[in-house]
Amino acid sequence: MSDKRRVYSVAEVNRKARMVLESGIGEVWVEGELSRVTIHSSGHWYFTLKDESAAVSCMMFRKDNLRVTFRPKDGMKVQLFARPSLYESGGRYQLIASVMEEAGKGNLQEQFEKLKARLAAEGLFDADRKKPLPLLPRRIGVVTSPTGAAVRDIINVLTRRFPNIQILLAPVKVQGAGAAESIAAAIDYLNKVDQASRLTRGKRDACSTLPIDVLIVGRGGGSIEDLWAFNEEVVARAIARSAIPVISAVGHEIDFTIADFTADVRAPTPSAAAELAVREKSELVEAVARCDRQLRQALRAMVQEFRLRLNRQAHSYVFREPENLVRQYRQRLRSLETRMGDLLKLGVQQGKRRIENAHVRAVHALEGAVQQRYQRVDECSVLMRHRMERKAERERYRLERIEGQLRMLNPLAVLGRGYSLTRRPDGSVVRSATVLASGDTIITQFADGQVASDVHSK
Repeated sequence: MSDKRRVYSVAEVNRKARMVLESGIGEVWVEGELSRVTIHSSGHWYFTLKDESAAVSCMMFRKDNLRVTFRPKDGMKVQLFARPSLYESGGRYQLIASVMEEAGKGNLQEQFEKLKARLAAEGLFDADRKKPLPLLPRRIGVVTSPTGAAVRDIINVLTRRFPNIQILLAPVKVQGAGAAESIAAAIDYLNKVDQASRLTRGKRDACSTLPIDVLIVGRGGGSIEDLWAFNEEVVARAIARSAIPVISAVGHEIDFTIADFTADVRAPTPSAAAELAVREKSELVEAVARCDRQLRQALRAMVQEFRLRLNRQAHSYVFREPENLVRQYRQRLRSLETRMGDLLKLGVQQGKRRIENAHVRAVHALEGAVQQRYQRVDECSVLMRHRMERKAERERYRLERIEGQLRMLNPLAVLGRGYSLTRRPDGSVVRSATVLASGDTIITQFADGQVASDVHSK
């Protein structure tokens, strides 16, 4: 009797088992904790997915894991979209994953989108609600963890760019239970401090309670769960009602939270937030120096314009009445002196006002520099006044010389040197004796008077 049994090889059995697994279950979502994560040189990922009662070997091909937006680590809880399979040559059961997501991220993302849409509909993200950042903040409030890297980055950047800036830290929890409430309470508290400081402005101790000009609210990078406190409605409401401009600085450049949309300005990182909050001190000093240069250039241009106009008048040769012309020049000169003096005073006053306005906005560290600029403006004013006085004196001497030359050209001045002028009674000038006849009457003009004569013979 022949044996009818069907005998399979090990490879055949493994192949059938693989086919049963793959066709019977198909692709499914599986949730568990990662362990023994290995990234092969080929780019494929090998790891174990486990829960409290079981574990399974898994792999993810490079073409699929390139779409994963995070780096898997041991202990991380994930969801896999995977198909069960059997590694035939070794007979090992495994899951082959095509999608990997952080566990709970899908639900959190849904909550994020719903809250974002609701707050946007209320107008909390509208551009017309955004407050501008101050040009020269003197005191900055920081809402973040007191032990994280973010607070160190913020303080380092602020003190490097403007060493005398005042920083008020409101330490908070930035993740975990109660973190959102802690952040919102800190924002409200700093607004109360700001209101109290503004009530004390002008009092003797006002320097110790400067108003808070801007708030930086944020933390360093992390997963969506780590950053979730900044996606809570209570934080968004606190930012929206803040009277102080708020810069959000949550995570890295690719991270976006509800706080970013609600804040007046969004910074990609805490360090960038500090750079947005305060300008370089050297830039401010250069701005004051630039104002000083512009003022001096304007004054020089004004003086040059008046000099050109004065030269044009001085070179004019229409002198019907030389003495009147000299008087007109003198009057013009006095008028120019008065106007230039007034304009000089006005320019100096405007320069002082601009420097004073900058001084009001600047911190105490700028007071010494601004005072030096005041002194420089005063010195320039005195120097310009002295130069203008010397220039006016030189022009006065020049006009007197012109007046003397004109007097020398005056025909009456020539008569004073012993000459005389002979005319007929009708006023025509007698240029030669040949034009006279016996009996003609002539009038001889001397420097001190005139004589009428009759011609008796030639």
